[in-house]
Amino acid sequence: MSLKEEIQKRRTFAIIAHPDAGKTTLTEKLLLFGGAIQTAGAVKSNKIDTGTKSDWMAIEKQRGISVATSVMGFEYKDVKINLLDTPGHQDFAEDTYRTLTAVDSVIMVIDCVKGVEIQTEKLMEVCRMRNTPVICFINKLDREGRDPYELIEEVEQKLNIQCRPLSWPIGMGKTFKGVYNLFDHKLNLFTPSQRKLSDVRQEFENVDDPKLDELIGQSYADQLREDVELIEGVYPDFDPTEYLEGKVAPVFFGSAVNNFGINEMLDTFIKISPAPKSRRTEDREVMPDEKKFSGFIFKIHANMDPNHRNRIAFLRICSGTFERNKPYNHVRGPKPLRFSNVTQFMAQDKEMIDEAFPGDIVGLYDTGNLKIGDTLTEGENMQFVGIPSFSPEIFREVVNKDAMKTKQLEKGLQQLMEEGVAQLFTFDMGSRKVVGTVGQLQFEVIQFRLKNEYNATVEFHPMNLYKACWITSKDKKQLDEFVRSKNRHIAHDKDGKLVFMAESKAWLQMVMDNYPEIEFHFTSEY
Repeated sequence: MSLKEEIQKRRTFAIIAHPDAGKTTLTEKLLLFGGAIQTAGAVKSNKIDTGTKSDWMAIEKQRGISVATSVMGFEYKDVKINLLDTPGHQDFAEDTYRTLTAVDSVIMVIDCVKGVEIQTEKLMEVCRMRNTPVICFINKLDREGRDPYELIEEVEQKLNIQCRPLSWPIGMGKTFKGVYNLFDHKLNLFTPSQRKLSDVRQEFENVDDPKLDELIGQSYADQLREDVELIEGVYPDFDPTEYLEGKVAPVFFGSAVNNFGINEMLDTFIKISPAPKSRRTEDREVMPDEKKFSGFIFKIHANMDPNHRNRIAFLRICSGTFERNKPYNHVRGPKPLRFSNVTQFMAQDKEMIDEAFPGDIVGLYDTGNLKIGDTLTEGENMQFVGIPSFSPEIFREVVNKDAMKTKQLEKGLQQLMEEGVAQLFTFDMGSRKVVGTVGQLQFEVIQFRLKNEYNATVEFHPMNLYKACWITSKDKKQLDEFVRSKNRHIAHDKDGKLVFMAESKAWLQMVMDNYPEIEFHFTSEY
């Protein structure tokens, strides 16, 4: 196949949502439809003994939540799908923000009982910044939820995007009968199946078919006809271009846990969603069909395989063909790198590959050369932009509980920080180590992973800190003077950059006023 054909058959998207909306369950069902797994697992269930594919870390199984983005690839109807299941919990939002830089479109899951929640609004803002195309999947229709019209209105108001229903539910909760596909004008009635795919499927060319009354009862059939007429009358025809520009969100209804309505969404998704798009660097726009390879690292994960203490960097391919064993220019590094171990993922299951194309996400085994945000190219010196790192909100001092395990702790902290789990600041004075996070839960994850993966035991003691500010100045002498005078409050981040640790908002403002020649930054671009 030519490079253009390879690009056209790829779809790379993330699933985003508020915690508990059903992201991971939906991911499982998409894998089931794609034939990647035979039986879907459950996030939390006594009856189902299979865990989910995408929540594979020990702490995820224990808590029943996703704490890290997992990457999965599968083929569906000749389309190569790269799917990223992101954490919904706001404490891990930074991982999700970084993931959104590596995808071309997004499926947003909304709980039909709770509607649009705060975290969904925040994630939508990030999609807005890049005009990422969004498909909305309203989930859990097997429960008694809110009126579909009301839900769509809430999505439009809170997320500030126009909606266009492309499927419509028949009943809800105990009376849920199935979903009518407005895009293909077909009706599929499913029997609930939590584990396997159901083959029972009734198809109708239109809703006026009298057989419909026999199957679902006259009152449901009449209601569906009324709804379809109203939707077709009120909403303009669906325009794929408006969806691709991020102006309109197609809406699908279903129940992930019961396999209702997912097929309709997946079939429509592969028809309308964007193939890999161009990416911006500091100097120019990179088109996917350029001959020369380029890509960037958006995530690093250590210890994916507990038996081998490995470290994998996730590379999003932006242009050209990536080949195994070929030397590539590491833009930030001193020398070219070549990768003999290149994998594609199914959560933590991996398979070796020889080449990959734009839109693909591959894992590179790395010994510590790569960092989040690094660009790899076939010669050109350029840097892809837009991977954020925010100033943390909670600070805790790291206290080692076992002096014999200092080396393990150092290594563990270094690797977890390079993954972007949190940020580490080492004070110049007394070399105290302080971890900064966005949310409370991250400390528990770090503590758990240090113990389980590195055999290091730590405690976190609260610190009275307001902000970590990266400092720079055009005048080196002034910067040195500032560092000397504020020595007690100066730390270095994991990359050795200077950081000023401010204890309060008022004090920070006073210091900024007193030292106008020093620049204070609240985000450190990776």
